[in-house]
Amino acid sequence: MRPFSTPLREDSVVTYSTRMSSSHMPPWEKPDPPVVLHDPQLKVLNSLTREKDHFITMDGTSRVTWYMCGPTVYAPSHMGHARTYLCMDILRRILQDYFRYDVTLIMNITDIDDKIIDRSAEQKIHHLELSRRFEQEYHKDMQDLGVLPPSCLTRVTEYIPEIVDYIQRIADKGLAYESNGSVYFHVHAFEQAPHMHYCKLAPEQILNAELLAEGEGKLTQEFVSDKKSPRDFALWKKSKEGEPSWESPWGPGRPGWHIECSVMASDVLDRVFGIKRMDIHSGGVDLKFPHHDNEMAQAEAECGETQWVNYFIHTGHLHIKGLKMSKSLKNFITIQQALEINSARQIRMLFLLHKYNTQMDYGDNTMQHALETEKRFVEFFHNAKACLRQHCMQASQKWDAEAVALEKTLRELMTKVDVAMRDDFDTPTVLSILTDLVKATNVYMEGTAVVGLVVRNVASYITRIFKVFGLILDESIGFGSADCGNLGANREDILQPVLDALMDFRSSVRDKARRKDVGAVLDECDRFRDNVLPPIGIRLEDKADASVWKLADPEELIREMEQRQAEAERKAEEKAKKAEEAAKKEALNRMSPEDYMKQLALDDGTTLMYSKFDEEGLPTHDDAGEPLNKNQCKKAQKLFKTQQAKHEKYIKANGHG
Repeated sequence: MRPFSTPLREDSVVTYSTRMSSSHMPPWEKPDPPVVLHDPQLKVLNSLTREKDHFITMDGTSRVTWYMCGPTVYAPSHMGHARTYLCMDILRRILQDYFRYDVTLIMNITDIDDKIIDRSAEQKIHHLELSRRFEQEYHKDMQDLGVLPPSCLTRVTEYIPEIVDYIQRIADKGLAYESNGSVYFHVHAFEQAPHMHYCKLAPEQILNAELLAEGEGKLTQEFVSDKKSPRDFALWKKSKEGEPSWESPWGPGRPGWHIECSVMASDVLDRVFGIKRMDIHSGGVDLKFPHHDNEMAQAEAECGETQWVNYFIHTGHLHIKGLKMSKSLKNFITIQQALEINSARQIRMLFLLHKYNTQMDYGDNTMQHALETEKRFVEFFHNAKACLRQHCMQASQKWDAEAVALEKTLRELMTKVDVAMRDDFDTPTVLSILTDLVKATNVYMEGTAVVGLVVRNVASYITRIFKVFGLILDESIGFGSADCGNLGANREDILQPVLDALMDFRSSVRDKARRKDVGAVLDECDRFRDNVLPPIGIRLEDKADASVWKLADPEELIREMEQRQAEAERKAEEKAKKAEEAAKKEALNRMSPEDYMKQLALDDGTTLMYSKFDEEGLPTHDDAGEPLNKNQCKKAQKLFKTQQAKHEKYIKANGHG
């Protein structure tokens, strides 16, 4: 990277860079370490080039330095937050557990901001009380989603001295100026510096007034006239009366929004690694401009490097049923609300089915696809375990043509998965490939000569990839409960519900067997399978030649049991209704046409339709005693003949003819 150190003049009045148009991306400098020791040939969609760039770390080793913009904690975390942090968790896991990078992830918490000040004033509480509460909720949300914590967490309010010093160093270079108690970054002065570029990520937005205003915050709009240019942005904000403030050389105030990330990331990187630049920076696509562009400008101004970030990664927008999430549209969904409907694994599966950097829709259709995908793999793992119990090591392990074919399929698809992983973390393609592998293995397991170890190879590989994706979590520190040495869960506690169920089942079967009631014994076996085992997490499936047991989530099995019961009740009600209708129909058919006409009623159900009849039983007068007209007589005759035919058919069918 090329440093600069020449102080710059502030008297230029050009309002737009002459070195970069709105349609031109500034040059990107590819990392070029002297020696590359770790290179899995990964391609990453880099927002700095808008192309898939070859990923190389700054020093050519497996060490990755990464900074991610954290949340502004003033309200509950929503599914938009989940889109960013869960997707970045997936990418981090792939880098660490698949490509074997040593990742240091730094993330900030914005605990002082215009929105926090506004919300705390509304609730009449201290701003830190508000921010700490929602920060705690955020961490719980991430834990519930299975998102790994960062390597290092920074808070703005804990870095005020470092922020003040950082701003002073920028001002000393002539790249920031004080005005009316606030300090602003001098965009034009920075643009005139050798090899420096402003607005690298979104040059087309460089004059977007709406985004510029949003980046400055709601509470400081009245200070806009203090700037030399509308494009200049606040590094330090003068505090108004009643607002939180800290002392500084420019008077009481607080940090601007963008400065916190530059300061905290640079501080940690400098003190731990002796560098102020990073390999990766990430965040939501909505932060590109002005936040991320301003971060880079002020960081490069302070450290003198022309490229503070080598690879900028952005997650795509999340829409709710095709619409942007908004409280006004009543489609605002918090993470906890989403977790009440679907499990963390199902939400993660949904995100894996979409590229992290594309727009994603969160709705019934997309979630249904995720549920079906999850069920496919759940059933596969159950079937694979059952197959391994049946085809144990004592059985023949010699590979026949089918076993060799499955192993070759596994190797071929492993290569395809690897290609997809290296192509910008293409998780949707990986899941599609694994689905094909599951289909091939299911066909193989239905054969007669099954080699268990080949099935194990497939199941172990899919399990490994799912652990990489965070679908199968094993994040405990130290020995897990499944380890040997009798240090895990108490054996008696584990077996008690199963043994209790078996004892009750044995007692019931013995009683029925003594009575030689075979039907009752079979009914008890079905009850044991359908009602007793599911609540303790066991699914029993009756096959043609044997029964197979599978371990599953008790809540999932109970839901299935309740759904079966509900369906059985629905069918029983439907059957009873049909029987009732058939009985009514039979009773009517049994009735003679004469009696049938006499019982016909009007719409009120009580007033008889006809009041007088002739000798043949045909009606002659209506309910009011008035004689029937010609049309009414024709209608009555038609009803009479129709019932006469039904009655004769009934008599004949029941042997009365």
